[in-house]
Amino acid sequence: MKIAVIGLGLIGGSFAKATKQRTSHELYGYDLDNEVQLLARLSGAMDAPLTDEILPECSLVIVALRPKAAENWVEAHKTQLGSGNCLVVDICGVKRGVTDNIAKCAKENGFRYIGGHPMAGKEVGGFVNSSDGLYDGASMILTPDETVDMKTLEMLKNYFLDIGFSNLTFTNPTDHDRIIAYTSQLAHVVSGAYVKSPTAQERRGFSAGSFRDMTRVARLDEDMWTELMLANADFLAEELHTLIDNLQEYLNAIEAKDAAALRECLRSGKIAKAGAGGN
Repeated sequence: MKIAVIGLGLIGGSFAKATKQRTSHELYGYDLDNEVQLLARLSGAMDAPLTDEILPECSLVIVALRPKAAENWVEAHKTQLGSGNCLVVDICGVKRGVTDNIAKCAKENGFRYIGGHPMAGKEVGGFVNSSDGLYDGASMILTPDETVDMKTLEMLKNYFLDIGFSNLTFTNPTDHDRIIAYTSQLAHVVSGAYVKSPTAQERRGFSAGSFRDMTRVARLDEDMWTELMLANADFLAEELHTLIDNLQEYLNAIEAKDAAALRECLRSGKIAKAGAGGN
């Protein structure tokens, strides 16, 4: 089938590379940066740049843009999408507002739509950092509504497994955003706050795996993450309040030199980690 990827950064570029390396599908790409489009073509990550004429012929359109940009792109191309048999999948990091707006546009213009979010990434972005193996072993989250049929889901399952994903996870937009506030967004907040300590500048020779693990995702795209976090402000603020309350218990025990209380904080954390699983 013909597939279009909109946005050839880390995520979209990896979709394009994996599709061309691991399947026989035709891949058409679009990016605002003409140099990125040229690089994608020269590196074999796409067959040709996407045009308005090719778009209605595409069976699958993957929109790998930030939430507002994704909504705007779909709105701007709704007539081309509705004139064919397109299935649009956005892969934004938040789902509530995006799915509401694109689903409404799809219903009004006659194309199919489902929200998605690949559980994979790096702390560095851009097409140059994309790879055909980024999604190996990862989970692909989908948020289908009542308009999505089993034939569509089966097609998506086959495609996503072909390009490296190990499984599909199904949920609704609200639960997605609630859980992702904890598993992803909170981790980026904590990492950024942790590395701001003045002691971080003196850590050479004193740091190992723990420091690397805690600080890796502090290296981020602040514009993108600001948009994602503010779009999910309610759930993220709730998780931050919980974290602050938990940290306060540790601080109280340490300042009071209360060994029993500190031991219990550490023990309960160890138990919570065991209950949450290995990863």
